[in-house]
Order: sequence, then C-alpha cells, then structure tokens
Amino acid sequence: MDNPLIRLAAHAASWRDRPLPAEVEHHARRALVDWFAALLPGCAQPPATLMAGVLADQRGSGRAICYVDGQPGALRHAALLNATASHTVEFDDIFRDAGYHPACPTIPAALAAAQTRGGDMDLLLRAITAGYEVGCRIGVAVQPSHYRYWHTTGTVGTFGAAAAVGVVLGLDETRMAHALATAATMAGGLQQAFRGEGMSKPLHPGHAAEAGALAALAASAGVTGALDVLHGPVGFAAATSEDSGKWDKALAGLGEQTAITSMTFKNHGCCGHIFAGLDALAALQSAHGFTAEDVAAIHLGGYSATKDVCDRPVVETEQQARFSAQYCLAALLVLGGVRIAAFTPENLANPRLRAVMPKVTVSLDPALAADYPARRAANLEVTLTDGRVLRHHQPTRKGDPDAPLSEAELDAKFMELAQPMVGPAAAADLLAQLRLGKALPGLVTLSAR
Repeated sequence: MDNPLIRLAAHAASWRDRPLPAEVEHHARRALVDWFAALLPGCAQPPATLMAGVLADQRGSGRAICYVDGQPGALRHAALLNATASHTVEFDDIFRDAGYHPACPTIPAALAAAQTRGGDMDLLLRAITAGYEVGCRIGVAVQPSHYRYWHTTGTVGTFGAAAAVGVVLGLDETRMAHALATAATMAGGLQQAFRGEGMSKPLHPGHAAEAGALAALAASAGVTGALDVLHGPVGFAAATSEDSGKWDKALAGLGEQTAITSMTFKNHGCCGHIFAGLDALAALQSAHGFTAEDVAAIHLGGYSATKDVCDRPVVETEQQARFSAQYCLAALLVLGGVRIAAFTPENLANPRLRAVMPKVTVSLDPALAADYPARRAANLEVTLTDGRVLRHHQPTRKGDPDAPLSEAELDAKFMELAQPMVGPAAAADLLAQLRLGKALPGLVTLSAR
C-alpha cells in the first residue's frame, strides 16, 4: 500500500496552484456561507465568550480577526476562538461518510492564515478545499468504529486545519506531509465530552484549528514528523479505529472527486443523527395535520448513533437538548421547527414541549444501522389519540447531498442566523461578499455582542 499521508499531502499541496474548477469554487463558497451562518450566533455565547475573556492577554499581534470580540490578533488565537464559536449552536456542515463537521476546524484556520498573510478569496477557497479533502478522507478511513470513543471533528479536524493552513503558507508536498504528520500526534476529542453536561464539545474544533495551524507553521520552519503516523502499526488509524484504516476507500477518486462538493448543510439546529427522524415527523404532520396534543406516542427507529448518542429522555441544559431525540421531536411538534429559538430557556421549560417528551421512544433498527455512515435514515411511527398509527420511512436527510439545500434555502438559513447578530443590511452585504467577492471577509460588528 502506498503511504496515505504522502498521497494526501501531495494532493493538498497541489491546491495552491492547480486549476480551481467553477463547481468546486461554487461549493467552497457554499461552505463558507454556511460556516459564517453557524459562527455568528456562537460568537455571543459561551464557551467562546468565556474563552475570549480568559485569553485576551494572549491575543498577540497580527491581522487575523477574532469574530468573537471583533479584534485582530495572532493566527492561532483567532483560529481557536472562531472555531469554538462556530460549533456552538450545532448548525455547521457535515461530511456524511465520515461523520465529520469539516467547516468548524478547517475554515477558521484557513481564514485566519489568509488574513495574516494578506491573501485573497481565491487563496482562501483553495485552502478550504484542500483542508476538506484531507480531513474528510481521513475520516472515511477510520469510520465508523472511530466514532465509538472519538469525536471526529476534534480528531480528523486537526488534519484538515493543518492542510488548509499549509496551502496558505505555500508548503510543498514534503513540508505538507510533515505538517500532517505533526497534526496526527496532536489530534484529540472524546465522545464522553458531549454525552453529558459541559461546554467541552465546541472546544474540540477550537483545539483542532489551533493545533492544525501550529503543525503547519512548524512544518514551514522545518519541523519534521513521523511520515508513517497515519497507517503505521501504532499510528493514528490503529489507535483510534478497529484496524489500520480503510485507505483504499478513503483515497478512491483522489484528484477526480472533491469532498467539498458532497457536503450536508444542516436544516435543523441540533445533532445530525436526529435529522432523519425530524424530517419523517414533518412529513407525517404535513400529510395528516395533527398537533402535539393529538399524539399518544412516537417511536423512532434509527441507526447506531441515533440510539447511542441521541436517546436522551431527560434533559436539563441546552447542550443536552440539542442531542436529545425526545426533546427535538417534541420541539418540532410544538414549535414547528428546531432552530435556535427551540433552545432558549423559555422553551427548555415549555410545558407543552415537556409533555410530549415522555411519549417518545428510540430504538436501534438493524437494517438502518447496516447502512451507516453512508446513509442516515429513520423509521418513524406516530400513534395518535384517536387510535390511528402513522408510519414513515425517511431514506435520507434534508440537506444531504442527495437532498441538498437549494441556493435560496442556504441563503435563507444564513440570513436567519446572521441577521439578529449583525442587522439586515450588514448580513446582506456579508452574504454578497461570500457569494461573489474577490477579497477576504473582514471585520463584522456584532450588534448582539
């Protein structure tokens, strides 16, 4: 077997100068729009606000913008805080086959590096594309077993950030390989961090963005790493998955198929493992017109992560609610959607919503589990108080590559999330810049800061 790290490094480094196809540029801009949509509301919430305060005296000098507090500073400082903020409200993108959120570790690292180096939008889009290629493909190699103990966004996100910053720095394939090798030994993020309470989960991409940037900076200075660290007998894949990695699958189509063109953009503000169930419930409610009070019971059959991660009948915090199928299905019934408003203190205590939660059960459906992670489906059964039993099989999720958000839907999501933070005029201007601009996005003033 060829060394996968060497192949990925050569491919990543090539994005500095290779032709950028119009389709790839279009999808990279979609990813950038979606990332800013997730970032802005997270800039006004902990843990990013708390981290910005405690790290204020470590900002350093530089031109990288920390959107959390609106101040320029050093590359790693901005990457850490912006990445943390962008994973807070659970609206960031997904690469389905890897169970991975690539934007939140990759884009803030790439953007901070490009701002630091005085780059333009073309360089940023190339860096983002390279970072997605590396992170998504390594994620495919170690999944699904990796997700039993590890948070993929924190682990493989470190590689994505390293590759993206490496492109901005102009690393050749040799130094890019050493950047990825060093990133491997700094990758981390445990599942237990979001199985209970606490604010650690958004820090996973924050650490990944900062550590990946550090790895690339180190490689640019000549620091070397172990080039067999991905596939070696005690390397990254062996340590974090059931075997030494599915590298043939992960590298298939390298140079021909680009990961960033196959992204899932979230249509609900919660864990993606609940999405198929939410889409199924919305379809049934649309077809049959029932209300929350008409429901006697709801049963969700899902794949492994739906059961293991999201079967949470008791929730007390916003974090727990975002990962609770019981809460999110109830919120959809009562509120009509699972958006940011679903997780306000008022709705966490909403008696109508709380009354539905005990009626919701979750189980593992073996047939759906066999198709995971390539397909994220659900079987939903709703029993109404009049005795009717309604069933719906949801084969995919709205927002997945086979059921994508349209351009209008993605723009509407951006405006929904950005407008309360910066105002309607500034949100529209930023959207236009991200969609069509040639210059890098700069400072955004948060009216809600």
